Amino acid sequence: MNRTLVVAALSTLISGAALAQSSVTVYGRLNMTLESQDMNGTNVKKENNNSSRIGFKGSEDLGGGLKAGFVLESGMSPDTGAAGSPFWGRQSEVNLSGGFGTVRLGRFTSEAYFATADYISMHNHDTGTSEDALYGYVGRNTNKVAYRAPEFVKGLSIEGAVSAAEGVVGQTRSYDFAGNYSLGDLHIGLGYEKNGTAKQMALSGFYQLGSILLGGYVQRDTNAWGSGDRTSFRLSGAYMLGASEFHLNVGKAGKTSNVANSAATQFTAAYNYNLSKRTKVYAYYTEVKDGAANLYNSGNFGVTATGRDTKFGSLAVGVRHNF
Repeated sequence: MNRTLVVAALSTLISGAALAQSSVTVYGRLNMTLESQDMNGTNVKKENNNSSRIGFKGSEDLGGGLKAGFVLESGMSPDTGAAGSPFWGRQSEVNLSGGFGTVRLGRFTSEAYFATADYISMHNHDTGTSEDALYGYVGRNTNKVAYRAPEFVKGLSIEGAVSAAEGVVGQTRSYDFAGNYSLGDLHIGLGYEKNGTAKQMALSGFYQLGSILLGGYVQRDTNAWGSGDRTSFRLSGAYMLGASEFHLNVGKAGKTSNVANSAATQFTAAYNYNLSKRTKVYAYYTEVKDGAANLYNSGNFGVTATGRDTKFGSLAVGVRHNF
Protein backbone atom coordinates (compact mmCIF):
# COMPACT_ATOMS: atom_id res chain seq x y z
CA MET A 1 0.00 0.00 0.00
CA ASN A 2 2.85 2.36 0.91
CA ARG A 3 4.53 1.70 -2.46
CA THR A 4 1.23 2.37 -4.22
CA LEU A 5 0.81 5.69 -2.42
CA VAL A 6 4.36 6.75 -3.27
CA VAL A 7 3.88 5.91 -6.95
CA ALA A 8 0.57 7.77 -7.03
CA ALA A 9 2.14 10.84 -5.39
CA LEU A 10 5.05 10.83 -7.84
CA SER A 11 2.64 10.46 -10.77
CA THR A 12 0.67 13.49 -9.54
CA LEU A 13 3.83 15.58 -9.17
CA ILE A 14 5.14 14.59 -12.61
CA SER A 15 1.83 15.27 -14.36
CA GLY A 16 1.53 18.64 -12.58
CA ALA A 17 5.06 19.57 -13.67
CA ALA A 18 4.25 18.56 -17.24
CA LEU A 19 1.21 20.85 -17.28
CA ALA A 20 3.32 23.72 -16.00
CA GLN A 21 5.84 23.40 -18.82
CA SER A 22 5.92 26.33 -21.28
CA SER A 23 6.92 25.86 -24.91
CA VAL A 24 8.76 28.86 -26.37
CA THR A 25 9.57 29.32 -30.06
CA VAL A 26 12.06 31.78 -31.52
CA TYR A 27 11.16 32.87 -35.05
CA GLY A 28 11.85 35.68 -37.47
CA ARG A 29 12.37 36.93 -40.99
CA LEU A 30 15.21 38.69 -42.76
CA ASN A 31 13.97 40.35 -45.95
CA MET A 32 16.23 42.71 -47.91
CA THR A 33 16.17 44.26 -51.39
CA LEU A 34 18.57 46.19 -53.61
CA GLU A 35 16.50 48.84 -55.40
CA SER A 36 16.65 51.48 -58.08
CA GLN A 37 13.99 53.97 -57.04
CA ASP A 38 12.69 56.79 -59.18
CA MET A 39 10.48 59.78 -58.31
CA ASN A 40 9.57 61.95 -61.29
CA GLY A 41 13.01 61.45 -62.86
CA THR A 42 15.09 61.64 -59.66
CA ASN A 43 16.81 58.31 -59.09
CA VAL A 44 18.50 56.76 -56.06
CA LYS A 45 19.98 53.33 -55.40
CA LYS A 46 19.07 51.85 -52.03
CA GLU A 47 19.39 48.76 -49.87
CA ASN A 48 15.91 48.42 -48.42
CA ASN A 49 14.55 46.59 -45.39
CA ASN A 50 11.22 44.81 -45.94
CA SER A 51 9.76 44.42 -42.44
CA SER A 52 12.45 42.16 -41.04
CA ARG A 53 11.70 40.98 -37.53
CA ILE A 54 12.53 38.63 -34.66
CA GLY A 55 9.97 37.19 -32.32
CA PHE A 56 9.27 34.90 -29.38
CA LYS A 57 6.03 33.06 -28.81
CA GLY A 58 4.97 30.44 -26.36
CA SER A 59 2.15 28.74 -24.57
CA GLU A 60 1.48 26.94 -21.32
CA ASP A 61 -1.07 24.16 -20.89
CA LEU A 62 -2.98 24.99 -17.71
CA GLY A 63 -5.14 21.87 -17.86
CA GLY A 64 -8.82 21.43 -18.51
CA GLY A 65 -8.48 22.83 -22.03
CA LEU A 66 -7.15 26.16 -20.74
CA LYS A 67 -3.97 27.66 -22.22
CA ALA A 68 -1.95 30.81 -21.61
CA GLY A 69 0.17 32.27 -24.39
CA PHE A 70 2.29 35.23 -25.36
CA VAL A 71 3.88 36.85 -28.42
CA LEU A 72 6.78 39.34 -28.40
CA GLU A 73 7.90 40.59 -31.82
CA SER A 74 10.41 43.31 -32.65
CA GLY A 75 11.16 44.93 -35.98
CA MET A 76 14.76 45.42 -37.10
CA SER A 77 16.76 46.81 -40.01
CA PRO A 78 19.47 44.35 -41.11
CA ASP A 79 21.07 47.00 -43.34
CA THR A 80 21.96 49.16 -40.33
CA GLY A 81 21.51 46.79 -37.39
CA ALA A 82 19.01 49.16 -35.79
CA ALA A 83 16.16 47.79 -33.72
CA GLY A 84 12.60 48.91 -34.21
CA SER A 85 11.11 51.62 -32.04
CA PRO A 86 9.34 50.87 -29.79
CA PHE A 87 11.36 47.69 -29.38
CA TRP A 88 8.35 45.34 -29.23
CA GLY A 89 6.42 47.58 -31.60
CA ARG A 90 5.35 44.86 -34.02
CA GLN A 91 3.52 42.79 -31.40
CA SER A 92 3.44 42.32 -27.63
CA GLU A 93 0.52 40.40 -26.21
CA VAL A 94 -0.56 37.90 -23.60
CA ASN A 95 -3.58 35.70 -24.21
CA LEU A 96 -5.78 33.12 -22.54
CA SER A 97 -7.69 30.52 -24.55
CA GLY A 98 -10.09 27.66 -23.94
CA GLY A 99 -13.52 26.41 -24.90
CA PHE A 100 -14.83 29.95 -24.45
CA GLY A 101 -12.52 31.29 -27.20
CA THR A 102 -9.44 33.51 -26.87
CA VAL A 103 -8.91 36.76 -24.96
CA ARG A 104 -5.91 38.89 -26.03
CA LEU A 105 -4.32 41.86 -24.24
CA GLY A 106 -1.55 44.14 -25.53
CA ARG A 107 -0.32 45.58 -28.81
CA PHE A 108 -1.15 43.86 -32.12
CA THR A 109 -2.29 44.53 -35.68
CA SER A 110 -5.99 44.74 -36.46
CA GLU A 111 -7.44 41.42 -37.58
CA ALA A 112 -9.51 43.44 -40.09
CA TYR A 113 -6.28 43.97 -42.03
CA PHE A 114 -5.36 40.28 -42.02
CA ALA A 115 -8.87 39.36 -43.16
CA THR A 116 -8.68 41.61 -46.22
CA ALA A 117 -5.49 43.27 -47.52
CA ASP A 118 -3.03 40.69 -46.20
CA TYR A 119 -4.61 37.93 -48.26
CA ILE A 120 -4.35 39.96 -51.45
CA SER A 121 -0.73 41.20 -51.26
CA MET A 122 0.83 37.84 -51.95
CA HIS A 123 4.33 38.12 -53.39
CA ASN A 124 6.19 39.94 -50.57
CA HIS A 125 3.71 39.73 -47.69
CA ASP A 126 2.66 43.37 -48.17
CA THR A 127 6.07 44.80 -47.20
CA GLY A 128 8.64 47.18 -48.62
CA THR A 129 8.12 49.50 -51.58
CA SER A 130 5.77 47.00 -53.23
CA GLU A 131 3.40 47.00 -50.25
CA ASP A 132 -0.19 48.11 -50.79
CA ALA A 133 0.17 51.90 -50.82
CA LEU A 134 -3.57 52.58 -51.14
CA TYR A 135 -5.23 50.54 -48.37
CA GLY A 136 -6.85 52.63 -45.62
CA TYR A 137 -5.70 51.34 -42.20
CA VAL A 138 -7.35 53.39 -39.45
CA GLY A 139 -7.11 51.11 -36.40
CA ARG A 140 -4.86 51.77 -33.41
CA ASN A 141 -2.64 48.87 -32.36
CA THR A 142 -1.95 49.85 -28.75
CA ASN A 143 -3.77 49.25 -25.45
CA LYS A 144 -5.97 46.60 -27.04
CA VAL A 145 -8.37 44.01 -25.70
CA ALA A 146 -9.60 41.44 -28.22
CA TYR A 147 -11.90 38.45 -28.17
CA ARG A 148 -11.78 35.62 -30.72
CA ALA A 149 -14.85 33.39 -30.68
CA PRO A 150 -14.54 29.59 -30.83
CA GLU A 151 -15.23 27.96 -34.19
CA PHE A 152 -19.00 27.49 -33.99
CA VAL A 153 -19.13 26.78 -37.73
CA LYS A 154 -16.34 24.89 -39.49
CA GLY A 155 -14.14 27.33 -41.39
CA LEU A 156 -15.59 30.44 -39.72
CA SER A 157 -13.59 32.68 -37.37
CA ILE A 158 -14.78 35.92 -35.77
CA GLU A 159 -12.76 38.43 -33.73
CA GLY A 160 -13.45 41.88 -32.28
CA ALA A 161 -11.18 44.31 -30.45
CA VAL A 162 -11.21 47.66 -28.72
CA SER A 163 -8.26 49.96 -28.09
CA ALA A 164 -8.68 52.03 -24.94
CA ALA A 165 -8.31 55.83 -24.98
CA GLU A 166 -6.89 55.72 -21.42
CA GLY A 167 -7.70 59.40 -20.82
CA VAL A 168 -5.12 60.67 -23.33
CA VAL A 169 -6.14 64.06 -24.72
CA GLY A 170 -7.14 63.82 -28.37
CA GLN A 171 -7.10 60.00 -28.35
CA THR A 172 -10.37 58.19 -28.88
CA ARG A 173 -11.41 54.61 -28.39
CA SER A 174 -10.70 52.48 -31.47
CA TYR A 175 -12.69 49.43 -32.62
CA ASP A 176 -12.01 46.69 -35.13
CA PHE A 177 -13.84 43.57 -36.25
CA ALA A 178 -12.91 40.71 -38.57
CA GLY A 179 -14.70 37.69 -39.99
CA ASN A 180 -13.08 34.95 -42.06
CA TYR A 181 -14.70 32.02 -43.79
CA SER A 182 -12.87 29.26 -45.64
CA LEU A 183 -14.54 26.59 -47.73
CA GLY A 184 -12.01 24.41 -49.51
CA ASP A 185 -10.01 26.61 -51.86
CA LEU A 186 -12.25 29.65 -51.32
CA HIS A 187 -11.63 32.26 -48.63
CA ILE A 188 -13.84 35.26 -47.85
CA GLY A 189 -12.84 38.00 -45.42
CA LEU A 190 -14.65 40.98 -43.93
CA GLY A 191 -12.97 43.74 -41.94
CA TYR A 192 -14.22 46.87 -40.15
CA GLU A 193 -12.34 49.54 -38.18
CA LYS A 194 -13.39 52.78 -36.48
CA ASN A 195 -11.09 55.28 -34.83
CA GLY A 196 -12.73 58.60 -34.00
CA THR A 197 -14.13 60.08 -37.23
CA ALA A 198 -12.11 57.67 -39.38
CA LYS A 199 -13.61 54.33 -40.35
CA GLN A 200 -13.24 51.70 -43.04
CA MET A 201 -14.88 48.50 -44.20
CA ALA A 202 -13.41 46.02 -46.66
CA LEU A 203 -14.52 42.77 -48.25
CA SER A 204 -12.03 40.34 -49.79
CA GLY A 205 -12.13 37.13 -51.76
CA PHE A 206 -9.35 34.64 -52.49
CA TYR A 207 -9.51 31.48 -54.57
CA GLN A 208 -6.95 28.83 -55.48
CA LEU A 209 -7.53 26.98 -58.74
CA GLY A 210 -4.73 24.45 -58.89
CA SER A 211 -1.55 26.43 -59.57
CA ILE A 212 -3.45 29.69 -60.12
CA LEU A 213 -4.20 32.06 -57.21
CA LEU A 214 -6.77 34.84 -57.61
CA GLY A 215 -7.67 37.51 -55.08
CA GLY A 216 -9.22 40.92 -54.65
CA TYR A 217 -10.74 43.34 -52.18
CA VAL A 218 -12.94 46.43 -52.24
CA GLN A 219 -12.76 49.01 -49.46
CA ARG A 220 -14.95 51.94 -48.49
CA ASP A 221 -13.52 54.42 -45.97
CA THR A 222 -14.17 57.82 -44.40
CA ASN A 223 -11.33 60.16 -43.40
CA ALA A 224 -8.72 57.44 -43.84
CA TRP A 225 -6.81 59.43 -46.49
CA GLY A 226 -7.52 63.13 -46.27
CA SER A 227 -11.03 64.38 -45.54
CA GLY A 228 -14.07 62.61 -46.93
CA ASP A 229 -15.20 59.30 -48.38
CA ARG A 230 -13.25 57.08 -50.74
CA THR A 231 -13.60 53.73 -52.49
CA SER A 232 -10.57 51.63 -53.43
CA PHE A 233 -9.94 48.15 -54.77
CA ARG A 234 -7.11 45.75 -55.57
CA LEU A 235 -6.92 42.68 -57.79
CA SER A 236 -4.09 40.16 -57.72
CA GLY A 237 -3.11 36.94 -59.39
CA ALA A 238 -0.27 34.45 -59.21
CA TYR A 239 0.83 31.40 -61.15
CA MET A 240 2.88 28.72 -59.37
CA LEU A 241 5.22 26.64 -61.51
CA GLY A 242 7.44 24.37 -59.47
CA ALA A 243 9.74 26.59 -57.40
CA SER A 244 8.75 29.65 -59.45
CA GLU A 245 6.01 32.16 -58.70
CA PHE A 246 4.72 34.77 -61.17
CA HIS A 247 2.78 37.63 -59.55
CA LEU A 248 0.74 40.56 -60.81
CA ASN A 249 -1.48 42.95 -58.89
CA VAL A 250 -3.13 46.30 -59.54
CA GLY A 251 -4.90 48.71 -57.22
CA LYS A 252 -6.92 51.87 -57.67
CA ALA A 253 -7.96 54.48 -55.11
CA GLY A 254 -10.88 56.67 -56.12
CA LYS A 255 -10.98 60.40 -55.44
CA THR A 256 -11.47 61.30 -51.79
CA SER A 257 -14.70 63.31 -51.75
CA ASN A 258 -13.34 66.46 -50.09
CA VAL A 259 -9.84 66.41 -51.65
CA ALA A 260 -9.34 67.43 -55.29
CA ASN A 261 -6.95 65.47 -57.54
CA SER A 262 -6.65 62.65 -55.02
CA ALA A 263 -7.17 59.53 -57.18
CA ALA A 264 -4.22 57.14 -57.57
CA THR A 265 -3.21 53.78 -59.04
CA GLN A 266 -0.57 51.18 -58.25
CA PHE A 267 0.65 48.07 -60.01
CA THR A 268 3.30 45.48 -59.23
CA ALA A 269 4.79 42.69 -61.33
CA ALA A 270 7.03 40.20 -59.54
CA TYR A 271 8.89 36.91 -59.87
CA ASN A 272 9.79 34.74 -56.87
CA TYR A 273 11.99 31.65 -56.82
CA ASN A 274 11.86 29.38 -53.76
CA LEU A 275 15.29 27.98 -52.94
CA SER A 276 13.71 26.10 -50.02
CA LYS A 277 10.62 26.23 -47.84
CA ARG A 278 12.24 29.04 -45.86
CA THR A 279 14.32 30.96 -48.40
CA LYS A 280 13.39 32.71 -51.62
CA VAL A 281 14.93 35.17 -54.04
CA TYR A 282 12.72 37.55 -55.96
CA ALA A 283 12.51 40.54 -58.26
CA TYR A 284 9.75 43.06 -58.84
CA TYR A 285 8.79 46.38 -60.35
CA THR A 286 6.20 48.51 -58.58
CA GLU A 287 4.77 51.90 -59.52
CA VAL A 288 2.45 54.34 -57.75
CA LYS A 289 0.88 57.14 -59.81
CA ASP A 290 -0.46 59.77 -57.42
CA GLY A 291 -2.66 62.80 -58.08
CA ALA A 292 -1.65 66.37 -57.34
CA ALA A 293 -2.97 66.05 -53.77
CA ASN A 294 -0.06 63.67 -53.13
CA LEU A 295 -1.82 61.53 -50.54
CA TYR A 296 0.21 58.38 -51.27
CA ASN A 297 3.65 59.37 -52.58
CA SER A 298 4.30 61.98 -49.88
CA GLY A 299 6.57 59.59 -47.98
CA ASN A 300 8.78 58.75 -50.97
CA PHE A 301 11.96 60.82 -51.37
CA GLY A 302 10.61 63.18 -48.72
CA VAL A 303 8.00 64.60 -51.09
CA THR A 304 5.55 66.70 -49.09
CA ALA A 305 4.52 69.46 -51.50
CA THR A 306 1.19 69.17 -53.27
CA GLY A 307 0.08 70.70 -56.54
CA ARG A 308 1.50 68.27 -59.11
CA ASP A 309 1.08 64.64 -60.05
CA THR A 310 3.87 62.30 -58.96
CA LYS A 311 5.05 58.90 -60.10
CA PHE A 312 7.12 56.66 -57.86
CA GLY A 313 8.66 53.47 -59.20
CA SER A 314 11.08 50.90 -57.87
CA LEU A 315 12.94 48.06 -59.60
CA ALA A 316 14.13 45.63 -56.95
CA VAL A 317 15.86 42.29 -56.38
CA GLY A 318 15.79 40.67 -52.99
CA VAL A 319 16.22 37.70 -50.72
CA ARG A 320 13.94 36.59 -47.88
CA HIS A 321 14.77 34.02 -45.22
CA ASN A 322 12.40 32.79 -42.52
CA PHE A 323 13.64 31.07 -39.39
